[in-house]
Amino acid sequence: MITRSMILVVVLFLFAGAAVAQDYPLLSMVADRVIEKYRSATCEQVWQDKEKPKGEMEKNLIQMLHQNPQMRQVFIDKVAATVANKMFECGLVP
Repeated sequence: MITRSMILVVVLFLFAGAAVAQDYPLLSMVADRVIEKYRSATCEQVWQDKEKPKGEMEKNLIQMLHQNPQMRQVFIDKVAATVANKMFECGLVP
């Protein structure tokens, strides 16, 4: 389900991680991709993606978010409602 453009954005995000501006424009682009992915995905796709092992780039992004609480807060604030709503619709959240 990860498109080439999302991979490119993640790569750019990882390389520019140290030089990200205060309002995290690359992080916002990644968050927008995640939001669009969840909005357009079917429940079956969400279930399949949940079961897939994470790729190296995704692991690096997650690690970066673990290490930087400000970036993590910006990311979660942006994607939380969309992801939670889709998970609820698909029965992943009670």
